[in-house]
Amino acid sequence: MGVVLAFALSLHAPPRLSIAPDKLKHFFLSAFVQSASYSALRLTGVEHDRALVTASAATVAVGIAKEVHDARSGAGFDGRDLVWDLLGAAAAAAVLQQSHR
Repeated sequence: MGVVLAFALSLHAPPRLSIAPDKLKHFFLSAFVQSASYSALRLTGVEHDRALVTASAATVAVGIAKEVHDARSGAGFDGRDLVWDLLGAAAAAAVLQQSHR
């Protein structure tokens, strides 16, 4: 009876969330590019809003360039990598926006 109950419960178990290390690298590297670009722009005197937008554009460009490079080198273009790049950039932008106030 216990085996049947365990089997029945396993059929409805939620899927296990697993994030590949590669996706975390995309997230944190994009957050770093966003933060470093923003900081460099602010050091040169660019105002906050413009620095944030420019850093975001630079981060997206780096992410797309990386995926184009992967596609040309045979590793393949992975749109999920771009999603993690955008998540990292957005997280860093949110922190930068909050720290400005």
